Amino acid sequence: MWFDTWSDIVRVLAVGAAAYVTLVLVLRVSGKRTLAKLNAFDLVVTVALGSTLATILLSADVSWAEGAVALVLLAVLQIVVSWSSAHLPGGRSVVTARPTTVLRDGRILHDAMRDQRLTEADVRQAVRSSGNGGLDTIAAVVLESDGTLSVVPSSSLGDGSALD
Repeated sequence: MWFDTWSDIVRVLAVGAAAYVTLVLVLRVSGKRTLAKLNAFDLVVTVALGSTLATILLSADVSWAEGAVALVLLAVLQIVVSWSSAHLPGGRSVVTARPTTVLRDGRILHDAMRDQRLTEADVRQAVRSSGNGGLDTIAAVVLESDGTLSVVPSSSLGDGSALD
């Protein structure tokens, strides 16, 4: 359909503006962590916030108040999970994957790469993107909990404590 009624358009404009303002306020109150790219749970919250906003905008079956409660609920759940992961023993391991070293001292760790479903090409691309030309100059490549590959050149290794 190209057009139903003007009242539908006005509803999207009014509820959409109110929902947008509500989302911005919820994000400001809940803090920077709500949209952080730290782990799978943070990604789920980010996607759920977007999906909820879209539902508020486009579904006449969902009132602005219901949508606002859903947005606040998602932010509160994210705060509870992040607090739990920081303060409860073992809480972090429930929602966050541990980093995995996939290259050490210039040698690719094939078992770790297979477990993480990475290819040598992925590791080589990360090394090139970091401005390095050879694996032999790299102390470690780590697959982080957010899915990024961190490259630590041998010249920057220091005592290696960041790799523990």
